[in-house]
Amino acid sequence: MSVRIDLPVPARALAIGAHPDDIEFGCGATLAKWARAGCHVHLLVLTDGSKGSWNADEDLATLVATRGRELRDAAAALGASGVSSLDLIDGELTSDRDDQARVCLSIRETRPDVVLGHDPWKRYRLHPDHRHAGELTLDAIVAARDPHFFPEQPFAPHRPSHVLLFEADRVDHVERVDEEHVDAKIAALLCHRSQWRSTMGIDDRPEEQQATWERGERAVAAADGLRVGARYAEVFARLDDI
Repeated sequence: MSVRIDLPVPARALAIGAHPDDIEFGCGATLAKWARAGCHVHLLVLTDGSKGSWNADEDLATLVATRGRELRDAAAALGASGVSSLDLIDGELTSDRDDQARVCLSIRETRPDVVLGHDPWKRYRLHPDHRHAGELTLDAIVAARDPHFFPEQPFAPHRPSHVLLFEADRVDHVERVDEEHVDAKIAALLCHRSQWRSTMGIDDRPEEQQATWERGERAVAAADGLRVGARYAEVFARLDDI
């Protein structure tokens, strides 16, 4: 399969993730690269993150508030210009008409040249929110481009030029990134302190475990860079016929 390299830096990009931290894992270095080149980057998170704890006694209202703060801090670390959340219930995401309308509205309002989101066709995907987030993103892109979907919305239809799907089942696009962009991705992910134990394996030996986790993230970026002879990269499935 041929692999394409590096879209032109878009004027506007919208990244859509199921949970706080999904966007950073999936495309954080790419967003940091684009933001530093002048792109207006907006993050849209679909759920409230209320399932994101292994502690059965966790106060969920406090957890949701914490994850919202972490999301805003992470967006700032990437250099994003905007961040918003639909605050749908974590673990219960669907692609029903109401949710399509809300994501469609965000696309029409932010008017991105590029939309980034989960690959809904990834095989053997375990978490249903990731699968549904990909489906919802693509369903909303179709709705956003066509005037007879949700005509009551206050923004004109909008058709992005490209879609990049992270967690891609079949990679056909690579974004080369530099060390500073990987650093920004790691800094953004570390803003999600509530997820250190469950997602990053940082628990009882935080300094040692954080260093191990960071090496792992850099190793993934380096392995993806090898596809195109770059030091670091992030990989995607790319859709152009929107």
